[in-house]
Amino acid sequence: MTGHVETVKVVFDSSQTSYEDLLRLYFETHDFTQVGGQGSDIGTQYRSVIFYCDEQQKKMTEKYIGILTDKGYKVATALEPATTFWVGEDYHQHYYDKKGDTPYCHIYRKIF
Repeated sequence: MTGHVETVKVVFDSSQTSYEDLLRLYFETHDFTQVGGQGSDIGTQYRSVIFYCDEQQKKMTEKYIGILTDKGYKVATALEPATTFWVGEDYHQHYYDKKGDTPYCHIYRKIF
C-alpha cells in the first residue's frame, strides 16, 4: 500500500558499459509488455518501470520504447524520474541466492 516498486538500484561505470547497453539488457530479460506485475508476481509493486536520473537517460529510454513500439510491442514499462531509493528489508536482499532456484521471471530473449 506504500506505492513503492520492488526494484534494484543499478550503479555502473560508464567506461565499462553504457546506459544504452543496460537498457537493451533490461528489455531483453523481462516481460516489458505485462501490465500490473512480472510473471506470477502480480500487483503495482511488481510493475515494470525505469527510473531515469537525467534528461539524457530519459531520452534514451524513450528512444528504446519507441523502437519496441515500432516493432509491434505494447510496452507497459513506465518511465519515471528517480527519487529517493529505499533499501528493502533484509529478507528481500539476494532473493534468488536465498531461494536457490532459477529466476522464473527473467528469461533472456534477443530483441535488438
